[in-house]
Amino acid sequence: MNHHDNNDDDLIINGVPMGRRAFLGMLSGALAAGTLMSPSWSWAQAGGQATLTVSAPANPSSLDPATGGSGSDHALLFPMYDTLVNWDPTTLSATPGLAQKWSFPDPKTLVLELRPGVTFHDGTPFNAEAVKTNLDRSRTAEFSNIRQDLSSVDRVEVNGEHVVTLHLKNPDSALPLILSDRAGMMVSPKALADNNNRVDRNPVGAGFMRFQKWDDGSEVAMTRYADYNGPNKPAVGAISFKIITDSATRLRSVMSGQAQVAYHLDGRQKQMIERLPTLQGFADPTIYCYQFYMNMARKPLDDVRVRQAINYAVDREAFVRVAMAGAGEPAFMNLPKSHWAYDPQTAKLYPHDPDKARALLKEAGHADGIELDLRGYNDQSSVQMQEVLMEQLSKAGIRGRFRTGTIADMSAAYFGQRKEGHMLLSAWTGRPDPSLTYSLLYSSTSYFNAGQVKAPEGFDQALLDSRSSDDQGKRQEALARAQRIAMENALVVPLAFRQSIVATTAEVQGFKNNLLGKPKFDNVSLKA
Repeated sequence: MNHHDNNDDDLIINGVPMGRRAFLGMLSGALAAGTLMSPSWSWAQAGGQATLTVSAPANPSSLDPATGGSGSDHALLFPMYDTLVNWDPTTLSATPGLAQKWSFPDPKTLVLELRPGVTFHDGTPFNAEAVKTNLDRSRTAEFSNIRQDLSSVDRVEVNGEHVVTLHLKNPDSALPLILSDRAGMMVSPKALADNNNRVDRNPVGAGFMRFQKWDDGSEVAMTRYADYNGPNKPAVGAISFKIITDSATRLRSVMSGQAQVAYHLDGRQKQMIERLPTLQGFADPTIYCYQFYMNMARKPLDDVRVRQAINYAVDREAFVRVAMAGAGEPAFMNLPKSHWAYDPQTAKLYPHDPDKARALLKEAGHADGIELDLRGYNDQSSVQMQEVLMEQLSKAGIRGRFRTGTIADMSAAYFGQRKEGHMLLSAWTGRPDPSLTYSLLYSSTSYFNAGQVKAPEGFDQALLDSRSSDDQGKRQEALARAQRIAMENALVVPLAFRQSIVATTAEVQGFKNNLLGKPKFDNVSLKA
């Protein structure tokens, strides 16, 4: 981010140029929230090094990789759980992790060679048996939300202390990148055995940070694991994630010095960050997509014409401009223009057309429009998005009201056993491999397919084809088919891809954004 020149109406506050309205808003909000304090702060010491304090947007749904259901969990999971495979932050291509090498001796066999000398936070060894325990649990346990991730795995075989073979039901070139996400986060088998096979609130991984405490809705704290010998070497002794759901308050926490990092900030805050020379700003594109999830098992959303009408009714360009202050890209599928698997033909399916939306509703037997039970989140940014969308939908005869709550609570109520609401305004936070995105969103057994509705004809085959080759051209063609089928059948209402907007103090060194928009702190340090 570049700093903007000051204008005649700006105030200079401690050398910082700031518009009067922005300053007054910041001041009153800080006083109300109790966050205004001296710019100098005390760093808690851990192992002779400072604590990195991070303002995070959401309470985690779980600290167990297999049981959580929120994409916002990842930023808290990454420090505690090294993954079998890593990914490059700018390209999302696979890089070594706990598996230092991997190979496909044939299309239905994946061999992982593990890094030796790794231990879990409880001191037990990380080895091939631990990998088998984790993968078998994740793909078979009834409580696992990531069974679909590993649906191509037939069995896991131990071939030595540090060699694991995955025998597949079908070729799956996406599997290495799948193992860079939740499915590749390794949990201590001893911790699983001691805790009835789940570690929702007492995680034990093999990452550079070990769990310290979780105060619900307030803080998740972790300290450096002294015996960590992996590639991630942040020069901090601890990380404290402070849960602050309001985006403006997260930014104020960095402005006041209570935190060194605030992420998942809004487009409206970009200009303020740019105008504050005491802050470092980051704003980069992501595959993080705001969207309406739809429970297609509930009437009237079981009718494809109704779902298509909703897609025609939303004005994506206006949504980006008004609700996101321009800091995003209109979304017409679950991949942005910059992605290698983007399909330009699919992007033409739903231009903004309220008249077309009304006509489709009438054809479906709803000449007077429809009333929907809508669910969303209660932070200020989400509420503003809800207001913009309700105004757009109402012009096509689509009415309803939002019931709101925290991310963890509303997501669990919508996707979990209760299946509450017709649609949830949330986001798909993306996955390193695009085939996993489409599998998790639309396969009939996926957690994120709230109605557990069978995918349209041809969809499953397109996904299989996308994984049967490592040739990117062939994969692109197959994924284009999957995307067209998903959007022709209006399985989702994609809205916009957000930018990853992060503010840090000048003391923070080594932070990098990534294409997933889920921050990692693997090489961060604090300059004195």
